[in-house]
Amino acid sequence: MTIKVGDTIPDVTLVKATSEGPEKVQSGEYFAGKKVALFSVPGAFTPTCSAKHLPGFVEKADDLKSKGIDEIACTAVNDPFVMQAWKERDGSESITMLADGNGDMAQALGLTMDGSGFGLGQRGSRWSAVVDDGKVVELNVEEAGQFEVSSAEHMLGQL
Repeated sequence: MTIKVGDTIPDVTLVKATSEGPEKVQSGEYFAGKKVALFSVPGAFTPTCSAKHLPGFVEKADDLKSKGIDEIACTAVNDPFVMQAWKERDGSESITMLADGNGDMAQALGLTMDGSGFGLGQRGSRWSAVVDDGKVVELNVEEAGQFEVSSAEHMLGQL
């Protein structure tokens, strides 16, 4: 079943990529008591993710925070070391990288994609959400191969 507006983010273990190394995070605790702009990419360092998706949230971070967002987080089915390296290259301190290395969150949300044709295996699909105290209040899932509704600009229009 795919998550929808009004649902609570499932409680799974993610790994927060930090300069000090990987840090386990329970999603239930992470999303509690704050408003988070969450976006998912099929993979760090992949073309659309690196050229548009992450840079859009980096560029619009202050605008999102001025509209009530407490934290901005990116998730992908990658390991925390890759997520940290991507943050160092293309990200900013305004974005928290949450590695979903085993795809547990993507599966629990019902937002997976099969990237086997490109050698990527099972991944999380491209989407964004506004999560308020663990509850999904906006959800923007892209059609395969698209990048429109999951952008930071689109999310700003929803806030």
